[in-house]
Amino acid sequence: MKQVTHFHPALRVVHWLMAALILFMLLIGVAMVSTVSSLHALLVSIHKPLGLMILVLVLARLWLRFCTAVPALPHSIPSWQRAMAHLSHWALYAMMLTQPLIGWAMLSAAGYPVTLGGGLVLPPIVPINNGSYALLRSLHSIVALLLFLTIMVHLAAALLHVLILRDGVFASMAGKRKR
Repeated sequence: MKQVTHFHPALRVVHWLMAALILFMLLIGVAMVSTVSSLHALLVSIHKPLGLMILVLVLARLWLRFCTAVPALPHSIPSWQRAMAHLSHWALYAMMLTQPLIGWAMLSAAGYPVTLGGGLVLPPIVPINNGSYALLRSLHSIVALLLFLTIMVHLAAALLHVLILRDGVFASMAGKRKR
């Protein structure tokens, strides 16, 4: 593929859309499990279709990522930091892909339907089993925490690149030219 200085515009749009949706989803998840008020049902009704939307978006994002050229990291970045950047990106992709699937499997194991608007109900992806439900519920919480922590590290790295290093890494995703 040709050498580029910026991510493809579609990849940038999906990146920023997913960033907002995932942070919103994490906040909804925390609110959902910490309330017994009448808001709980509303939060659950938002959480399920939003999780499916994130799953569809991460699949689109992976397709775009493999089908478009991506900018190389600057040569000024040490090799260990390059390796960590690549590892953290693939960890983010893995968690963004598995987290909605774990949630879907958890609900399936509990016997709860995953309902979307218009009466659309997704099929269960695992059989009903209380033990599986308990395991998947814990796993869903652990992956959510790991996802949040990895996002915070990603955000810290982005701020390092834009505010201190000013090396164009942030601009490649923001769509602005390096000055």
